[in-house]
Amino acid sequence: MRTPIFVAVLVLSMTSLAAADGEESYRTRCALCHGVDAAGSDRAGSILATLDASGPEQLARIVTEGVPSRGMPGIEIPDEELTPLVAYLKELAPAAPPAARDPRAPQPRAASIALAGGDALEGTVLNESRFDAQFRTAGGDILLLRREGDAYREAAIEPYVDWPSYHGSYSGNRHSPLDQIDRDNIGRLAMQWFYPIPDMPMIEGTPVVIAGVMYVTAVNQVYALDAATGREIWRYAQPRTEGLVGDPGIGLNRGVAVHGDLVFSVTDHAHVIALDRFTGELVWDTEMDDYREHYGAVVAPLVVGDLVVAGISAGDTGLRGFLDAYHAETGERAWRFWTIPAPGEPGSETWGDPEVLRRGCGATWLTGSYDAELDLLYWATGNPCPDMNGDRRPGDNLYTNSVVALRPRTGEMVWYFQFTPHDTHDWDAQEPLLLIDEEFRGQPRKLLIQGNRNGFFYVLDRTNGQFLLGEPFVNQTWAEGLDDSGRPIVLPESVPTEEGTVTCPAIYGATNWWSSSYHPGTGLFYMMALESCNTYTKTDEEWQRGRNWMGGTTWLPDGAPNQKFIRALDIQTGRTVWSYAQSGEARTFSGVLSTDGDVVFFGENSGAFAALDARSGEPIWHVPINQEWRASPMTYMVGGRQYVAIASRLGFWAFALP
Repeated sequence: MRTPIFVAVLVLSMTSLAAADGEESYRTRCALCHGVDAAGSDRAGSILATLDASGPEQLARIVTEGVPSRGMPGIEIPDEELTPLVAYLKELAPAAPPAARDPRAPQPRAASIALAGGDALEGTVLNESRFDAQFRTAGGDILLLRREGDAYREAAIEPYVDWPSYHGSYSGNRHSPLDQIDRDNIGRLAMQWFYPIPDMPMIEGTPVVIAGVMYVTAVNQVYALDAATGREIWRYAQPRTEGLVGDPGIGLNRGVAVHGDLVFSVTDHAHVIALDRFTGELVWDTEMDDYREHYGAVVAPLVVGDLVVAGISAGDTGLRGFLDAYHAETGERAWRFWTIPAPGEPGSETWGDPEVLRRGCGATWLTGSYDAELDLLYWATGNPCPDMNGDRRPGDNLYTNSVVALRPRTGEMVWYFQFTPHDTHDWDAQEPLLLIDEEFRGQPRKLLIQGNRNGFFYVLDRTNGQFLLGEPFVNQTWAEGLDDSGRPIVLPESVPTEEGTVTCPAIYGATNWWSSSYHPGTGLFYMMALESCNTYTKTDEEWQRGRNWMGGTTWLPDGAPNQKFIRALDIQTGRTVWSYAQSGEARTFSGVLSTDGDVVFFGENSGAFAALDARSGEPIWHVPINQEWRASPMTYMVGGRQYVAIASRLGFWAFALP
């Protein structure tokens, strides 16, 4: 029993010695710009947050390769000096208080606050400025306060309209009944606040707002903000995980779910976590699966009853996809639905090669929808692997590229519909699933509608998965059409070859995970569409740990289109009613938000945040934010005032009327 203790002490001693040797290297090489305490200087900012969140290998790369985009050059440094320098850098961060790591970080303190009426509040000041304060009472409630002279008044929250989940509702339909901002007064819409989240590769999340408090995320980070001012209330963070592949390795997170006093999020290494909604303290942490087997997570969870439902990411890396449900109070797993059957189970015969069946992908990285009346949970599934080479997986490859309807208490599948059987173009089905109740062709129906990545718009009966309509909304060259059951009639010349085949749409799809909406007042379905084509090739490659298993390559051929549009479709026919063409390269990842004010909001390729007339598609407002949009807009009301918010690559923006 003594040997491990001796070894541990020896390792700690060697680490301390290495750090001591690295102090001089830091002082002579780094301190001039970053300060002796790494908290920054007039030449460069604080690096304490980076030191805290980065592992030794990542820090070594930063030192030797630099960060050119931030003006930091790489340093030529011998290995015998680099090792102790990195050890010293890792010692710097834990020694610093949170405020030194980020000057905006709240510094809670016990205090008594004077109210404008003469009373006083006892509790904890979470954050404070000369204009407002965020306060937690002794009973645990959060109060949002506004300054009046030397005292405070409680901010008016009511009337308020929450945005309680990623899509805004269980229906998956990003349409809001709010109409304070409309097509007549939108010219007066102005920015109210901006909350930056630095050092993130991109931000793709949608805020959730509950009773005046907004919850936003970045990878392995959750923030609570005052929804009317953007002021931070609390934050939670943990270091990023090294060695991840795919979207989790890039550093994405799409948002939270809320149930009672808990906020739920996922981490990059496939954990589901629960935080106290009022303090940000960790309540439970449950591993979904081993990240070393390529599992990661970026999804915004969905709460159904007392269960938290979350899917996994890294869907091109050779994993077996699944969807999990966890008990909200404890984090104990309630059920798991595998998107790829086990050998011998129904559907396994649609795969062929046992190795491909074991690693066939089918990830579940986009938040699903739920019908409380039918008690059905709808979730979209990802593409099969290897992506572009289907030779080793003959058959339909169930249940990839599908929507599955599950019983939320048990995970039992009730029905499924596969949009793209035997996909060889990476056209997963993880686009929003909108649940609407409408008359369809003269009959009241419970519908599920989706603009799919394969270029077709679908209308299904969500009670049983019956196919009702399927029409292309972009130029597509891979299918002659859909048969009466909704199965595509594939054109053989569209399949990837070793030499390369030009097929439309491109690998990004005719659309993607970007939000879509249905406006019951106009009868139109709004979406972001991409007109583009790719050359698709296939290669014979084996699965390798730590790599994507694409089975081919793609590129944009010379002269091919590559343009994004906002399109409005008639759900009765699939016909495009109007189309707004965006200028510039197809770089925006923003979806749409429609409202009862007859406005459609979206992030433009130009970098503007913009709005269209929901009935005509004419542009009616824009503000040149000059941002790269990687998220979709949402709206909420606090204190009788409607806000519209969206995330860019730098952080979160909120707009309202004066």
